[in-house]
Amino acid sequence: MSSNTLSKKERLAITRQPMPEQPPQVRNRNFNEVNLGFDAETAVIEAQRCLDCPRPTCIDGCPVRIKIPDFIRLIAQKDFIGAARKIKEDNLLPSVCGRVCPQEEQCEKTCVLHGKFQPVSIGRLERFVADYEREHGQAQVKVNTPPNGKKVAIVGSGPAGLACASDLVQWGYDVTVFEALHEFGGVLIYGIPEFRLPKAILKYEIENLQKMGVRFEANFIVGKTMTIDELFEVGGFDAVFLGVGAGLPWFLNIPGENLMGVYSANEFLTRVNLMRAYEFPESDTPVKIGKQVVVVGGGNTAMDAVRTAKRLGAETATIVYRRSEVEMPARIEEVHHAKEEGIIFRTLTNPIEFLSDENGWVKAARCLQMELGEPGPDGRRRPIPVKGSEFEIPTDLVVVAIGNGSNPLISRTTPDLQCNKWGNILTNGNNGRTSKRGVFAGGDIVTGGATVILAMGAGREAARSIDEYLKTGIWDSEPESALKK
Repeated sequence: MSSNTLSKKERLAITRQPMPEQPPQVRNRNFNEVNLGFDAETAVIEAQRCLDCPRPTCIDGCPVRIKIPDFIRLIAQKDFIGAARKIKEDNLLPSVCGRVCPQEEQCEKTCVLHGKFQPVSIGRLERFVADYEREHGQAQVKVNTPPNGKKVAIVGSGPAGLACASDLVQWGYDVTVFEALHEFGGVLIYGIPEFRLPKAILKYEIENLQKMGVRFEANFIVGKTMTIDELFEVGGFDAVFLGVGAGLPWFLNIPGENLMGVYSANEFLTRVNLMRAYEFPESDTPVKIGKQVVVVGGGNTAMDAVRTAKRLGAETATIVYRRSEVEMPARIEEVHHAKEEGIIFRTLTNPIEFLSDENGWVKAARCLQMELGEPGPDGRRRPIPVKGSEFEIPTDLVVVAIGNGSNPLISRTTPDLQCNKWGNILTNGNNGRTSKRGVFAGGDIVTGGATVILAMGAGREAARSIDEYLKTGIWDSEPESALKK
């Protein structure tokens, strides 16, 4: 039953509360967080907008099915710690998801207020209570379940691996997370900039998992340090979950892509985010700072790269995207923030060659104008080159951000692990079971590049399947559904 004392009419009269932000011309020269977060008064006002529906459709839009009306009701009652703990029944990383998940395409899109009214700011409220809990030092990290004697290896410390580990450790499993890099968090730490996800927040969440009993081992490359078979035979693990993400960058395969000054988004963002190149020479890793920067792509990674380049001192930072802005897969908020920060958008534009100066450095991107044709198999209108429309964009730094594929290391060292033609691991529906007994997979390594919360949902589904397998010993996996893709 709702505890909101306001009538429905009064709740509908409350407007959606704006998110406080750094001013655009200040933030585009620093790496501090752009969104400043709600204060308690604003959070309560926003929570009062919730109609507390008898059938909360917002939950249907959440991949991990957070009890959204319940936690919002607790905010309205000013029980912020209770709200954080209600979220953590289903999602142990609310301060991360509240910042980077596309709520406008998930829970907020299915809010009954979406359309005629603006949806409740579910993501911003999630962020608020998670931050409140952290700032007041009241996180629950105690596990009451006794150890069950079973060992599970989690390969990859990104969102899928962290979600899987958090459930399993609470069910009594001995969990070890293996990470190839020297810091934990996967794409959350190497891919997402400080101004969207402060690394101190991510480290706090990982430290809480460690306090719960999850072991983390860095600089451990499964496929080289140990194969999957060796994790079973030498490590003594009873099950293995592969949450290694999709970290192999795609390229355009056009002339000049090997010139100096042309980066993949993976390398560019890893240098800046993980290696903190923006603090060079205080940090050990440099990165080229171009005066004129071109970023190719239209997703969130492209927005992260171009906004990062602006912060590094670029005089002009340009997005080049072959479709129109309507087709851009980036979050609306990220596009809006980029425009506010002075990013130039060149849509319906496609590079066909990168040109070199006399020293082998990129000096320009030769492009074609595009127009949209008929929809392709994915429903998106295909970009078609306009004949005779070649032109050049001067640039001394290019970042290619057109997507990522799977690293073949694990599949090459595990021949009985079935993958599709793109290298994604095949699983049996949503339960994460692969063609190899005792091996589970989830997240981007299965689906290709997707969202943080979808990866977390896959990690939780796999955890339930691991629990069932290790309790029953029954392995009935046949990755038919994935094989049909």
